[in-house]
Amino acid sequence: MRAAPTILHLDMDAFFAAAEQASKPSLRGKPVIVGGLGPRGVVATASYEARRFGVHSAMPMGQARRLAPNAAYLVPRFAFYRSISEQVMRLLGSLSPLVEPLSLDEAFVDLEAGGVADDTASARAVGERLRADILATTGLSGSVGLAGSKMLAKIASEQAKPDGLALIPPGTERELLGPESVRILPGVGPATGEHLRRAGMTTVSDLAEAGEDELVRLLGRAHGASLYRMALGHDDRPVVAERDAKSVSVEDTFAVDLHDRVRIRAEVERLAERCVGRLRASGHSGRTIVLKVRRFDFSTLTRSETLRGPTDALGVVREAAGRLLDSVDTTGGVRLLGVGVSGLADYTQEDLFAQSAQSAWAELAGGRSEDGTGAGAAPVVTEAVVAEPAGPAERYWAPGHDVRHAVHGAGWVQGSGLGRVTVRFEEPGSAPGRVRTFAVDDPELEAGEALPLVRDFVPGRDRGPGLVPAPVPSAAAGRGSAPGLTAEPDSHPHHP
Repeated sequence: MRAAPTILHLDMDAFFAAAEQASKPSLRGKPVIVGGLGPRGVVATASYEARRFGVHSAMPMGQARRLAPNAAYLVPRFAFYRSISEQVMRLLGSLSPLVEPLSLDEAFVDLEAGGVADDTASARAVGERLRADILATTGLSGSVGLAGSKMLAKIASEQAKPDGLALIPPGTERELLGPESVRILPGVGPATGEHLRRAGMTTVSDLAEAGEDELVRLLGRAHGASLYRMALGHDDRPVVAERDAKSVSVEDTFAVDLHDRVRIRAEVERLAERCVGRLRASGHSGRTIVLKVRRFDFSTLTRSETLRGPTDALGVVREAAGRLLDSVDTTGGVRLLGVGVSGLADYTQEDLFAQSAQSAWAELAGGRSEDGTGAGAAPVVTEAVVAEPAGPAERYWAPGHDVRHAVHGAGWVQGSGLGRVTVRFEEPGSAPGRVRTFAVDDPELEAGEALPLVRDFVPGRDRGPGLVPAPVPSAAAGRGSAPGLTAEPDSHPHHP
């Protein structure tokens, strides 16, 4: 544990939904839900306005629609979110060489390593300046936690949400954690929490009083000992700038169960192509090919095959995935498929390429690209999309995606169906725009690119006009602070 709160945890507030609100003026202050829109889609992020109706991440989209029928439902725009994330990560990098990204919207920063903070006052000042710079750069808000360890910094940022800063003074860790639920500790999910509850432990202080031996007996040596240390507030994990990927994977959930074996194989081959694209983009190769199949009854099967050496050859990965599929019974239907590569390395085993020579030649002859999709994506990919059923070659306009009309300019899709598509024409800096409806095959309507939220910003130098900040969620007015935390007032004004 450090003597000063110089580990910072940043968590952007309702990131995907807030980015959509900032880029779409008509959605500001309204409930917005981002995720897969098919019957089996799940909520990726809900705005704070939507959360008032009980909507939350990982909720089935059908349930979300029942709770908030009048919300805006949008599919994710990951390239857009990634571009904003890169701006935020650059700001974090200006504070310290030790930045540990956890996802597009979350990261740890070692302020001491950057020489920008060495005590409570300087750490608080850096945290507030960071929040102001993020707002100026992206128009979005982020919550900051400061503490002497990663675990406590993350707990502090949760307490600061939304749009706040919370600091845990060193020496107050036990007092803060004691009355909290065991679920506040990393690694305590629903199953472990229930196991501990049955043993009579519901608070962190219960764990500390039980002792290490009892927790090891209940949970095993590694988990029990780790949990006991965390219950005492001990966490010596360093901020690590490079987090090595353990696997690269992609998966799709299908709107309708797949029964046709030929279609299932085609989907596995398509997933193999996407997986190899991500593998190459991350600069890795891998030895173990993994196939994941979730069947109609929600049973999930995983099959794997380990090669003689690492590869990033599409033919090898695709053929191995096909062999794994042959070992799986898909009778009754398939609702999810996934292909992954693990056992990663930063080189390839040259002789493996001979295994795929014939397949590679066939690809080139057929004009098929090997580069896959998702270049620049994070090396570990989880389920995020709902695959559309194969159908006629009619243009599909996804709700929330960017379009451009030859006459009306830039806009975004509000919805489509029955051969029509409804578009709202507005830009991040404009007033709420007008809505127009077109035929889905209108030649003047085409897919567009996301417009930037704000101009480039240099931290600490310019805070001039021309910014397009998103509104700070009104829920921020009701945020509280837990015992032992010092919640700081907003350092920037709320914008309409």
